[in-house]
Order: sequence, then structure tokens, then C-alpha cells
Amino acid sequence: MTMLLTILGIGLFAVGLLFSIAWHELGHLSTAKLFGIRVPQYMVGFGPTLFSRRRGETEYGIKAIPMGGYIRMIGMFPPGADGRIEARSTSPWRGMIEDARTAAYEELQPGDEKRLFYTRKPWKRVIVMFAGPFMNLILAVAIFLGVAMTFGFATQTTKVAGVQSCVIEQSEKRDKCAAGDPVSPAKQAGLQEGDKIVAFNGEPVSGWPELSDRIRETIGPASITVERDGTEQVLQATLIKNMVAKKDSDGEVVPDAFIPAGYLGFAAQTEILPLNFPQSVDRMGDMMENGVESIIALPAKVPDLWDAAFSDGERKDDSPVGVVGAARISGEVMNLDVPTENIIATFMMLLAGFNLSLFLFNMLPLLPLDGGHIAGALWESVRRNVAKVFRRPDPGPFDVAKLMPVAYVVAGVFICFTLLVLVADIVNPVKIS
Repeated sequence: MTMLLTILGIGLFAVGLLFSIAWHELGHLSTAKLFGIRVPQYMVGFGPTLFSRRRGETEYGIKAIPMGGYIRMIGMFPPGADGRIEARSTSPWRGMIEDARTAAYEELQPGDEKRLFYTRKPWKRVIVMFAGPFMNLILAVAIFLGVAMTFGFATQTTKVAGVQSCVIEQSEKRDKCAAGDPVSPAKQAGLQEGDKIVAFNGEPVSGWPELSDRIRETIGPASITVERDGTEQVLQATLIKNMVAKKDSDGEVVPDAFIPAGYLGFAAQTEILPLNFPQSVDRMGDMMENGVESIIALPAKVPDLWDAAFSDGERKDDSPVGVVGAARISGEVMNLDVPTENIIATFMMLLAGFNLSLFLFNMLPLLPLDGGHIAGALWESVRRNVAKVFRRPDPGPFDVAKLMPVAYVVAGVFICFTLLVLVADIVNPVKIS
């Protein structure tokens, strides 16, 4: 049964992956056709073609390796300086440029002269290249908001999960009382497991973040209103100063950082609660911010990845994960001993995170990524507008093909990084709890 569920999870992730890629390429395809650019091919995957069918002027198909996809647009690069589409050179770098330029004009047909990609205004080219990643962003946001507002996330509440028997500095990282430890203020006040704190010092509390902050700000006497067995009771406590975990500006605990603050001495209960729309949007913003920080931090994580793949290094929880690793996690999700709705929500969040990563990664201003073509179109717009202001001759379209040697280097780096992640995902995978 475990193997069957694992295969099911991997299969569902593969379907989600293919849909995400097809959805991405649909953004490019629809906007390219909107602006009159001829698109001979729309393909999901790479390698040998498994299935294809022509509709109108475009061939639609699925290829054997589900690691990406593409649409082929006529005239991605402008002709060379001599106006020729194809030239020959003994220079390997020049050969790369000419090969890219030649490929951009494959399947050129009579009448295509006015349907070339590079002839479109820069803002139209930006839209065509941005539409693909934007489709992934739309999908990520839709999935995230759907999960957040219907299922919810694990959230600390004002219910009491447990009461500390004594006062222990959190920096000591021990959970057993020692001789001489004073009784905790919560225990002295009579706080009990299952109590729901509804007010602090006579003022209602809206949730755990507010209650936590007010406790930390208080040292000395305080009244705590709790709901117990359907009735409200007011308890009196004397909060003391203690070393507690430090929080950042977002209210998240900072690892191994402690500050002196007011201390009551109880654990908040965690429940899975749906979020309202503003809360969901705020949480989505945090997810995007974390995604950007993760991409920026990728180079710094290469040494740890190498150690995890080829030595006894630990595979950290925030380690980069590739398609194989994500598929493996999907298989583990299907085997979790939790309610079915938890499994569905976890799987959908995995798919949302994958689509968000596709958006952020493709927006990097590097060829051959979409962001590289966007950067080229924006630079062309700047050059032409500057020339117009200073009444200089139009410099013409920016020849992105000249950056192809750089694109090959970038692609090589990406391939090496992908292979490293692949090895790590196989020999030392990230596991979920």
C-alpha cells in the first residue's frame, strides 16, 4: 500500500508539473498570437516527440522528457549587421551567435516578414516573454489563496496547550524543572490546559500574536480572563522577567536569539485555521519574499549541497530541491498519517511553491531565461528613446543573439547546478516530518 501511494503521489506531481509547464507556455503562445507573431510549435517537454497534432499554423505536442517546454517563434533575433540571416565564421563564439540567429528563422515562409518577433515594439515583446512566468504566478497565487481560505494553516491560538511548572530560561533549552526553580506565574495563577484566554488586563485579545506581545511587555501584576467550561473567569498573575526567544519584525522567532521580557509560562495551542483574504494576501507576500531570498541565497548553498551529495554532510530543510526531490516529497505526502484534507492541502502547497519558483527563476535577467529577453527588449527601448531625445539615428533593434555565448555559459552553470541537486535528491533527499 505504501508503494502504491508513493507511486500515486509521484504520478500526481508529474501531472501537476506538466500542467504548470503547459500553462507557462500558453502565456507565451496566446500573447504571441495576439500580436501577430507566427508560432510554428508549442511543445511541453524536451527530447523525442511522443504526440503532436497541427492546428492551423501551430504544431502542438508532448515530448518525452518533462523538464520544461517551449514555443518556437519566428524571428526571435534580428538579422546580422549585414542584413543577412545566416553567415559563417570560424570563431566558435561567432558561430554560436550565427547558429542562434539561423534557428530563429527556421520554417520562414512567404509573408512572415511582418510576423517576426523582433519586429514587434519592445513593450509587446516584454509582454510576450513576461506572460509565461506570469501564468505560473497566477497559478501559484490561486492555489495558495484557495488553500489558505478554505483549509488554512497551522496557527497558534490563545488556547492553553500546557502550563509550565517552573520558570526556566528558554536559552537553557531544558524542559525539566531543577531544584530551586521558582514556580511559574501561570501555575501560581491557576491557569489550566484547555483554557482560552479572551482578555489580558481587561482588554480583549484578537489572537496569539497580540497576546504574546502584551505578555512580553508586562512585568508585574496582570489580570487574565479565561473561558473555561463555557464560563469566563478572571485569574490574577504576577509576571516576571525572563529570557525568552527573540522575534523579528514579522513576529517570527529568531533561532538561538533571546531577550529579557515579561514571562507567564504556558504553551499556546496550535490549530489549523482558515485565513481571511487580507491575511491570505499577507501570507502570500511572505511566501514570495522568502522565495526571492532563497534564490539570492542559492550560490551560498552550493557547498552544503556538495557535502550532502558526495560526503556525510547533512541535507538541511531549506536545501534546494529539484524535480526528482519534489516528486519524492509528493510520494511521502501521500503516505502521511493525517486526514485526507491535510494531504491534499500539502500537495497543493507543494505545487504552488513549484509554480512560484518557476516565476521567480524565469524572471532572472539572464539568457536563455525569459528575463534575459525582457532585459534585452527594455534595453532596446531605452536606447531608442535616448536616441530620439538627442535626435540621433535610430540604433535599431538590440541584437540579443550577441549574448548567446553568455547564455551558453549561464545554461552550463544551471545544468551543473541541476545535476548537483539531482544527485543530492537521490542519495541524501530532503524529507518531511
